[in-house]
Amino acid sequence: MVPRTGVTVDIHPRDLPMALIGTAGGTLALWANAPAQIAIPTALLIVLDIRIRRWRRHV
Repeated sequence: MVPRTGVTVDIHPRDLPMALIGTAGGTLALWANAPAQIAIPTALLIVLDIRIRRWRRHV
């Protein structure tokens, strides 16, 4: 899947303390028998800084 023209998706890892919190939260959820389909994406949303920006050309 390719973003359309005018859409920028930036994915950056967060600072170390937030990354540790996300990893620990995901590990705790898996240890508590939470479904992996829920625990892993939630941990990734905590660990990664995802920004979606829309821009337009000025003609």
